Amino acid sequence: MSAEAPFTVLFVCTGNICRSPIAERVTRSYLDAALGPDADCVRLGSAGTQAVVGSGVHARSAAVLTSLGGDSGGFAARQLTDDMAVAADLTLGLTRNHRRAVLKRSPRGLSRTFTVLEAADLASLIPMDAELPGATFAERCRSLVREMAAARSRRASDVRDDIPDPFGESEAFHEEVGDAIADGIVRLFSRFADLSTVPRVVPGREDQESWAYHLSRH
Repeated sequence: MSAEAPFTVLFVCTGNICRSPIAERVTRSYLDAALGPDADCVRLGSAGTQAVVGSGVHARSAAVLTSLGGDSGGFAARQLTDDMAVAADLTLGLTRNHRRAVLKRSPRGLSRTFTVLEAADLASLIPMDAELPGATFAERCRSLVREMAAARSRRASDVRDDIPDPFGESEAFHEEVGDAIADGIVRLFSRFADLSTVPRVVPGREDQESWAYHLSRH
């Protein structure tokens, strides 16, 4: 594992048992498959604005997570705290309300707080040849976040930035939500993966099946 300070990402939803765990664990699966050892330079976590503290991933969301190549094992829901909001290099809410809740705790964090879908769109606006300074992968990731914040004026934030809560909904709805999350995650973190100096790792067959659908869109 690299000795550099890790690039920290925090995902936020309401209960921290459906959407944000999917986002966290799907991102981990994707980065591990894409970057290999360099994935250790990214520290992931999630929390809820009204967390069901200590609970595992909701059963239907856990099934969706497994289908996407993620692992729900060992998860315990956490309540969002001021320290979490302040410490993260990148905070990703699942809706604009979650983004607002984070900013109430960390008003100075606007430049590093987005929704998942907003961040995915903004990352796509940054040219591949953009100058993103940094001696380490984590530093270059922080530079990309700054460029994403600077690009905010180039797109409007509206209801399309929200991924709805599947809690209490059907299995099919959980699957739709999981698909929307995974699509946003791949669009966003493939751009971060481009900043690594480690050659992209070709996912194994079991990973290829999970990611092929999402990668084929981009």
